[in-house]
Amino acid sequence: MSQLTSRRAFLSARTLQEDRSIVRPPGSVVPGFADLCTKCGDCVEACPESVIVIGSDGFPVLHAVEGPCTFCGDCAQACPTDALQIERLADWPWRATLQTASCLSMNGVSCRVCQDNCEQNAISFRLQPGGNAEPSLDANACTGCGACVALCPVDAVAMRRQTTPQTETTQ
Repeated sequence: MSQLTSRRAFLSARTLQEDRSIVRPPGSVVPGFADLCTKCGDCVEACPESVIVIGSDGFPVLHAVEGPCTFCGDCAQACPTDALQIERLADWPWRATLQTASCLSMNGVSCRVCQDNCEQNAISFRLQPGGNAEPSLDANACTGCGACVALCPVDAVAMRRQTTPQTETTQ
């Protein structure tokens, strides 16, 4: 199958290097997603949370602006190719990362919207001298659902790929 996939990718001119900073839907294979995905949109239609959208490159991306991903697997089950597989959901390599300098709480504004909406309690705040509160992220508790990213009013939370995701080696 990989030989067929490579031939198909070559003939369809999809042999360019993939941008690993793009958050593909849960269950995606990296590298090789662009070679396997047909841009059919079945995963977008299947997502009950409406957090999978078609990106500027025509491929699906996770865009958790309306709310978090629940990792239900509907997108992977709807995928007619091997681009998304339900077995890979547990290997989701993305986690939240905090930009404390732009966080409202670090700048004297009382805000805890990320903490209040994190079901995993992965975000907490420590009161600092002067009344500011410093956000802290427990990366082990974070699932990468994107709820905190969607809700932060100043974009102080982003998604970052883990350095050693298991998904990288699975194809």
